[in-house]
Amino acid sequence: MELIVNSRLVTEHKELRGYLAINGGLIVDMGEGAPLPSMLQHADEVTDAGGDLLLPGVIDEHVHLREPGMTHKGNIASETRAAVAGGVTTVMDMPNVVPPTVTQAALDDKLERLARTSVANYGVYAGATADNIDWLASLDYSRLAGVKVFLGSSTGGMLLDNAAALRRLFTTVPALIAAHCEDEGIIARNRARWTAEHGERIPAEAHPLIRSREACLASTRRAVRLAHDTGARLHVLHITTADELALFDTGKPLAEKRITAEACVGHLWFCDDDYARVGNRIRVNPAVKTAADRAALRRAVAEGAIDVVATDHAPHLREEKCENNLNVPSGMPLAQFLLIAMLELARQGVFTLPQVVRAMCHAPADLHAIDRRGYLRTGYHADLVQVHPVEPGWTVADSDVLSPCGWTPLAGTVMHHRVVRTWVNGCRVFDNGTIVEGVTGRQLVFNR
Repeated sequence: MELIVNSRLVTEHKELRGYLAINGGLIVDMGEGAPLPSMLQHADEVTDAGGDLLLPGVIDEHVHLREPGMTHKGNIASETRAAVAGGVTTVMDMPNVVPPTVTQAALDDKLERLARTSVANYGVYAGATADNIDWLASLDYSRLAGVKVFLGSSTGGMLLDNAAALRRLFTTVPALIAAHCEDEGIIARNRARWTAEHGERIPAEAHPLIRSREACLASTRRAVRLAHDTGARLHVLHITTADELALFDTGKPLAEKRITAEACVGHLWFCDDDYARVGNRIRVNPAVKTAADRAALRRAVAEGAIDVVATDHAPHLREEKCENNLNVPSGMPLAQFLLIAMLELARQGVFTLPQVVRAMCHAPADLHAIDRRGYLRTGYHADLVQVHPVEPGWTVADSDVLSPCGWTPLAGTVMHHRVVRTWVNGCRVFDNGTIVEGVTGRQLVFNR
């Protein structure tokens, strides 16, 4: 048994200054103050947290681990190591790899790779195409995160915008449908106009004008209407505009919602003013929008109108981000810095600490009905992160990045928290700056 003492435990009810006990990979006891002397006597290891925060491990429901097929950018081993170094103990991987996860063979191959090399717990989305809906309808979604559908094109070429196929998907697949919502026709017209006026060298600042707010709103509105018509369980990913927020029901608790929404930390941190400073490092689909949009997203997360916060973690090589603008791949590698970035926003008064933990731990576990994760509760898997406050702060640098992509859009940012330790299923996997080798995560179970 490992006993963690002298910590600030953040539960769904309150913050406790006390202890937590781990045995057999599970949380077996926790409480305020000091543990009983008998617990100390029977502990195999006692960890003094020194007054640090002890949080549930973060669940990042939206990552691109790049394996198979794009491992020059990152792979399961490298990206899950970066994740646990940032306090992310569970990742949910998207299907736009090579080959895409749209067949049983591709799904089996990805799950085998994850079981072998992921140091974080993992879930997998199957990908939707016009031709695989019967297969999707046959899958066991107690072992899968859901179905990912691209209503706007992005990395991987998995666009599905055929109206009849989409209605069939929403009608027949008994799973959470996670949707990337951008209207491809609007994007194509915007791109053609900018190309006609500027040729190939379109500035980074044009990205949110090409992949515009109108493209996001039109697509999200269509997806929400289809979900209402069919009764499908829809989860709209990476909301970027204030306009889209009116489409979601803010008056219901999460447990009663059939249509839910995600925000990504990049859209909560950056706005279009930052293109001039960091350029294509913040190029992502859907695009980073205005400061007013960012403020609306932050309010929606704080109020629970947006249900979860994730990363859309998507590594690309540094040189790829320096190409001609039309060819620059979209995506930011952020899993390693998700938690400390959100805690920095809490320090600035944007969120409270309970709101951060709710959006990245409790709500993802509830939204996906993940078995016994996302909370500090006895009987739950011991996925934990210890976070130390740092004054006067430290500056993020590209050299801190564990992903082989070797860069972060947060380079130069002063942060005031550091992840000290991360436990996955009760095993230390990150300890004072070092990845502990020999630990592997587990495939998620969904109580659906």
